[in-house]
Amino acid sequence: MAVRRVVPNVQSEAAQESREFYGLLGFEEVMNHGWIMTLASPSSPTAQISFMAGDKTAPVTPDMSVEVDDVDAAYAAMRESGAEIVHPLQDEEWGVRRFFVRDPNGRVVNVLGHR
Repeated sequence: MAVRRVVPNVQSEAAQESREFYGLLGFEEVMNHGWIMTLASPSSPTAQISFMAGDKTAPVTPDMSVEVDDVDAAYAAMRESGAEIVHPLQDEEWGVRRFFVRDPNGRVVNVLGHR
């Protein structure tokens, strides 16, 4: 299993202000679903940051997202390890398959793969 990118998720009600602020550092909007907006560096597209008012289909807002090449294998590894699954593996309408897991520090990690 390979990691494709890691994205911090900032819980925020100030998406527009965040877009403007991080735009001053060179970030550009690459995704906006209304409840989550992702900014990325044009020169290094995997350098990203997301701002979320709240997660659309999960009970909590994740602290970070980790995109992997095999989300099913990641889910199996986490379950086998006994890690706390916060949100079950499921396909989302916006084209990802994902689950949430709590890390040893109490942080919620959104582990995903694109379908």
